[in-house]
Amino acid sequence: MRLVLLGPPGAGKGTQAERLAEDLGVPHISTGDLFRAHVEAGSELGREAQQFMDQGQLVPDRVVNRMVAERLGAQDTAPGFLLDGYPRTLAQGEVLEAELAGRGAPLQAVLRLVVPEEELVRRILARAEQEGRADDTEDVLRKRLAVYHEETEPLEAFYRQRGLLLDVDGIGSVDEITARARERLREVAEA
Repeated sequence: MRLVLLGPPGAGKGTQAERLAEDLGVPHISTGDLFRAHVEAGSELGREAQQFMDQGQLVPDRVVNRMVAERLGAQDTAPGFLLDGYPRTLAQGEVLEAELAGRGAPLQAVLRLVVPEEELVRRILARAEQEGRADDTEDVLRKRLAVYHEETEPLEAFYRQRGLLLDVDGIGSVDEITARARERLREVAEA
């Protein structure tokens, strides 16, 4: 199965992505992991990404898109993949759609974890306290959520128009949320 997992910061994407990818027997592809792997390997894309990260800037789409396209060309993605953290913007979504169309392997579903904003803030502040992360203040979190609303919500509409967007209630235990996501994916597989 070829999937994208969407959700705002604190929705539990990483946790759910790992579980679902394992269930499906497909690689979990995280842009954060891609960045780290390219930087550690000293690849051309890694060096280019590092220049932006060193300046505190976002890695530009042209670099991110190339990293993802390269990763999707790996043999282990033949049975499918689960993308986590990509695409983040409508422009990236359009590039991904064209890339997959060129391979004759379009997305089959986009799972969106739906969590109320106040719950997201509560989760991230609790995680920051547990992990001793002083940079995750409520003000910073609200700014990250505003960026998500501005940049990623248009992507949700893009996938909704294509009939790919599946909402999953992101409230409850990790196991409950996983069970709901699995059920939504079963619906896709049976359709």
